[in-house]
Amino acid sequence: MSRSGRITHMLLVAAMGMPAVACTSESNSGGGERAASCAYRVIYQDRTYRDVANVEFTAGEKLGPATVPPCDDTGGRDEGEQAGETTTAYKVDGISPEVAVAVGNAPGDVIFVAAHLGDKLPPKIRKLIDGS
Repeated sequence: MSRSGRITHMLLVAAMGMPAVACTSESNSGGGERAASCAYRVIYQDRTYRDVANVEFTAGEKLGPATVPPCDDTGGRDEGEQAGETTTAYKVDGISPEVAVAVGNAPGDVIFVAAHLGDKLPPKIRKLIDGS
């Protein structure tokens, strides 16, 4: 193999290894803020909601537009770059929109999202999950 061939081969090997290092350093971060930067979030009427699994709910009337902010998992996004995705917010029967909404393209195809109090869910949401 010629000298230029060896250099090209070494650069290719180095370039292929970089994505693996970048991915593992983020995933081994211990769950800090950067690791959670791509959690599913929705902004509706200046409140931020996060998705909640295992909740029995019924989507009600259409409330209006909501925004799914872009994922900033690199930490280097410039202001004005990517505006986010627009979706529709729906009322969740029996719960104030200040606590939770359902978001999606149609009432039958929605995701339940709730406003969090720090790392805790509001008591009404806890009841829905616990079934009590």
